[in-house]
Amino acid sequence: MSRRSIREFTSEPVARDLLHRIVTAGIWAPSGLNNQPWRFVLIRDRGTMDRLARLTTYAHIIEQAPAVIVVYLDRTAMYNPVKDYQSAGACIQNMLLAAEELGLGAVWLGQILQNREQVNALLQLADSLELMAVVAVGHPAHRNHKSQRNPFATFILQEIGGPQE
Repeated sequence: MSRRSIREFTSEPVARDLLHRIVTAGIWAPSGLNNQPWRFVLIRDRGTMDRLARLTTYAHIIEQAPAVIVVYLDRTAMYNPVKDYQSAGACIQNMLLAAEELGLGAVWLGQILQNREQVNALLQLADSLELMAVVAVGHPAHRNHKSQRNPFATFILQEIGGPQE
């Protein structure tokens, strides 16, 4: 519950092994038939990140992040779109939680999906890879983000059976 979307980073680089640990957490998300359809591009090259930033209205986040992880689904490994899209979300959430555990900050960027073809062209990837998100990763510039959730009862439609303790 302490995880927040971090959009401002220090200039400190993110070590390769930390990015690998974040991706490993993503890989351990559940997937239907254990098909593990996710694929990743890890970027720490400033020039590539600046070109990627031009493809989203959230360019300022990518421009100041020391690293990004581009998350894809490999359509050739998919067997059910709904389940595979759900597993991609679980993968990304695992990655966000891993970044938090490692003392890093991260944010899930989805607006860039509107330019998925240009992202694939920039990264020279096949059309069989479907862009799911870009996750900006870095050392948080601060941790003063506040968040709240609606009351618990807002989300429960029904409780059926069991003791009413």
